[in-house]
Amino acid sequence: MSTHTTSNVVDQAADSAHTAIRATQDAANGALDRLSNRVDTIRDTASPKLDRWSAQAEAAARRSVEALRDTSQHVRESALRASDATIGYVKDEPVKSMLIAAATGAALMGLLTLMMRSRRD
Repeated sequence: MSTHTTSNVVDQAADSAHTAIRATQDAANGALDRLSNRVDTIRDTASPKLDRWSAQAEAAARRSVEALRDTSQHVRESALRASDATIGYVKDEPVKSMLIAAATGAALMGLLTLMMRSRRD
């Protein structure tokens, strides 16, 4: 083979390699562009959903706090009414109230005594 022929073969091989590299780069760039477009599409689709879910979670938390506050207020009012009713009953029926308190205390002491005995046995 002559030098000229060898040079042509080398040039053709270099051109073929360059063409293959360029085709590979183009294919990779195209694939990356498609992937980038898909990521953008997913982000555009997911972002409103995430915003909506976040808003719903925040609203649910706010409703829970409000419900807890309302329940707490109702419990406080019920306890105050029960306390006022108890005070009124004690004022209206002092002897009866003392007898009920003594009977309740005796019943509690009896239960405590039974519990202590059963633990010892």
